[in-house]
Amino acid sequence: MSLKQTIENEYKNALKSKDKNKISTYRLILSSIKDLDIVNRSGPNKKETDDEDIKKLLKKMVKQRAESIDIYKKNNRTDLLEVEQNEYDILTSFLPKQLSEEETKKICSDIISKIGANSLKDMGKVMGELKKNHADEIDFSKAGSMIKELLNK
Repeated sequence: MSLKQTIENEYKNALKSKDKNKISTYRLILSSIKDLDIVNRSGPNKKETDDEDIKKLLKKMVKQRAESIDIYKKNNRTDLLEVEQNEYDILTSFLPKQLSEEETKKICSDIISKIGANSLKDMGKVMGELKKNHADEIDFSKAGSMIKELLNK
C-alpha cells in the first residue's frame, strides 16, 4: 500500500472516531499531497507523485512544526505548543524512524574514517556519503554540525 493510501486510511479512521486533532492534521497532509500532485502534473517535468515525493513533503512539514515548537517553547505558549506537537507526532509517524544523536555521531565518524576525511574541505564528501546510505534516517541539520565538530578535532 502506498504512503498516500495509508494516510487516507488513517484519515477515514479519524473521521470514524471523531478525533478533531487528527482529522485536521490529515486534511492538511492530504491537501498538501494534492498540491504536490498538481505541481507534478503541470510543467515540463510531468510525473506521478510517488512515496519519495510524499516523504520529502512530510519532512518539510515536520521541520516547520519543529521550528514552531521551539518558538512556542521559548515564548511559553503551551496552547499552541500542544497543537503543533500533536501535528508533529502524526507527521513523524509516516516517516522512517530517525536515528538517535549517538547513532548519528557513530555513523558520521565511521564515514569520516572510511573515506579518510581530515578537514572541513571534505565535508561535502562525508555529507554525500551520508545521503547516499542514510537519507531517510538521519536529520541532516544535526549531522552537519556533528561532522564539523568531528572534522575540527
